[in-house]
Amino acid sequence: MQTNLNELIAPVFYRLHHQLKNHEYTHYWLRGGRGSTKSSVISLEIIIGMMKNSAYNAIVFRKVGHYLKESVFEQLIWAIDKLNVTDFWQINLSPLGLTYKPTGQRIIFRGCDDPKKTKSVKLRKGYFAYCWYEELDEFTGMNEIDTLNQSVLRGGDKFWVFYSYNPPKSKNAWVNYEATNLRKDKIIHTSCYLDVPKDWLGEQFIIEAETCKEQNYNKYLHEFIGKAIGTGGNVFENVEELVITEEMINGFTNIRHGIDFGFAVDPFAYIQGAYDRKHNDLYLFNEIYQIKLTNEMAAEKLKPILNKFDHHMIMGDSAEPKSIVTLRNLGINIYGAKKGPDSVNYGMKWLQGLSHIYIDRRKCPNTYKEFINYEYERNKDDEFISAYPDKNNHAIDACRYAFINDMPVRRRG
Repeated sequence: MQTNLNELIAPVFYRLHHQLKNHEYTHYWLRGGRGSTKSSVISLEIIIGMMKNSAYNAIVFRKVGHYLKESVFEQLIWAIDKLNVTDFWQINLSPLGLTYKPTGQRIIFRGCDDPKKTKSVKLRKGYFAYCWYEELDEFTGMNEIDTLNQSVLRGGDKFWVFYSYNPPKSKNAWVNYEATNLRKDKIIHTSCYLDVPKDWLGEQFIIEAETCKEQNYNKYLHEFIGKAIGTGGNVFENVEELVITEEMINGFTNIRHGIDFGFAVDPFAYIQGAYDRKHNDLYLFNEIYQIKLTNEMAAEKLKPILNKFDHHMIMGDSAEPKSIVTLRNLGINIYGAKKGPDSVNYGMKWLQGLSHIYIDRRKCPNTYKEFINYEYERNKDDEFISAYPDKNNHAIDACRYAFINDMPVRRRG
């Protein structure tokens, strides 16, 4: 077997190879643009790993099963050929599969467009040490991925899960968002065609990339470099993730509280934060975000939070006077935020005009998700218009109420 991987993988992957070899992580997210060779590296690592341990099998997923044969299946055959081990592997076309002849280890391929295809995956020997999600962005989200992982990552002590994808254009796409979710057993690897020897890609590929760079730079950044360049429709361009420590919170002198009411479908949203008037920065560091939360239940959740403050006042949605009265009767110091005819638009403009909106994502995961995912309305031609959609904005509304008294008096409402 050809084991000199220096001749088969680009230098940008050398460190990753050692991390895989030493099993430093379980989850390996490989993102990059066209020609990054990330799929080639994954296929080589799976074949080599399986041939070194007779207990290891592999399962490969794509969202649409129709694309398996022309992508990951052919990619793994390429790896077998490059490693000069073709005689040791059996290739099956119906159903798609690869079998290591000396031991009977298998590589199974599954499409997830039909849930039945992913059920009852059985092995006669060993376990699925390797799991590969190709074109990860085609899946519906991490709930789908987690369900699949729970069904196949069992029966062994070491696992390598690969997630390969070209980052979607929108920074708010679920896969771009999840890539920033840190875990001790997870690593993100980024590569592009510039990291790969030119002769591996061929002259024509380089010409296409450079032509795209000259004619449409944003398209080049997205397709060839693998950058999420955004949709152009983000309402908030000033949001930043920040770990806000207890020491920082203790230093704030103007902590605010806001509530947007909800119950059956929309969540009850409480937000806590502080405004730094000198630097025009907002800090958000506590939330309650839950559906089917009665006012009585909300009061019980709020009391231990609010008891930490000698003085506090919550600003809530004045369109819910009954809920405000109920919470006051339950001992919560809450008032209705005074609204004017243009209060939503003015409050949104104020938030957009802040230098920074710092959000501690660990403490406020739903608030963070709302702010970075919130986009302008679209018209019938799918073009952005300067209007704010009244959906998925419950923490945002709670934030507007919380800081309504920090907005300039001239137009506050």
